[in-house]
Amino acid sequence: MRRVVLYTVILLLVASCGWAGTDDGESGALPGAPAAVTATAGSATSVHVMWNAVLAADGVRVYEVYRDRAKVADVPAGEHMVDVVRLRPATTYVFSVRARDRAGRLGPPSREVAVTTPAASAADRSPPARPGRLTGRSAGSTAVQLSWTAARDDRKVVSYDVYQSGVKIHSVGGAQTATVVTGLRPGTRYAFTVRARDAADNLSPAAGPLRLTTAPGTDDGRDTAPAAFRVASHEADGAYYLDLSWVPPRTDGTVGEYQLQLDGRTATSLVWGADAPRKRADYSFYAGVEPGVRHRLRLRGRLPDGTWGGWSAERVVTTGAGR
Repeated sequence: MRRVVLYTVILLLVASCGWAGTDDGESGALPGAPAAVTATAGSATSVHVMWNAVLAADGVRVYEVYRDRAKVADVPAGEHMVDVVRLRPATTYVFSVRARDRAGRLGPPSREVAVTTPAASAADRSPPARPGRLTGRSAGSTAVQLSWTAARDDRKVVSYDVYQSGVKIHSVGGAQTATVVTGLRPGTRYAFTVRARDAADNLSPAAGPLRLTTAPGTDDGRDTAPAAFRVASHEADGAYYLDLSWVPPRTDGTVGEYQLQLDGRTATSLVWGADAPRKRADYSFYAGVEPGVRHRLRLRGRLPDGTWGGWSAERVVTTGAGR
């Protein structure tokens, strides 16, 4: 369990938005460091890099992607993923991302993440078989959930590419057969396909198309809310702590930041890097020395497209009540 003392609401609102003073005396603030950066080998010669969108006072103009601290790509502000190609097989690379705002100011680098490309398969010209049974559903007004049956290959499937109307929008590792695509428009019909890729960059035929329509208008966010949210209390060294656990929302990337609401007010932001939990998250924080104090809690995650997901169910706990 992690333990952290809750900060004041004012300080947290500043910290959670990533605001910081500029070095050149200009008004405004530098963009924050992109969170939840991940890097997944797409083949022996490519890596798929993803990150969460950044909020900036002057707006983000571009994301700069670095490989071993040398810039390799500029990505438009509306996107938060890129394929880095022409890499060497069986080689470890380190990636990071920085945001540049519309005034030209460059924010701090994200955490560095390392990934190793698989070894090349000699003379492999056989593509994987088509992924099977592509299915899905609308997950509210701005997201869809996709799943498919694993494809077969004579060597190994390294990754799956997800396409929207024929344009590649995402990639997941070869062991993954489901994803949630966020950042869509309400009440809009989309066509999705999925292709398998091996280490030699051979692509399978496409599964699909699967046509899905997002829900109209806005929704309550329940499809992007943390699930199975639980809260308990324990005592240690004469003080009381609140113990939280939840299942992260399923998205097309990593949910590395959560906002915790305590007794109806924003209390703190919980921030992970690329190692953000994917199956179940646990967190513990100091709640005071008085027993019998009743608290209401709920939380929500920041999705990879930079928007907040839905709030979890609210839970009530009393210090000293135990589990």
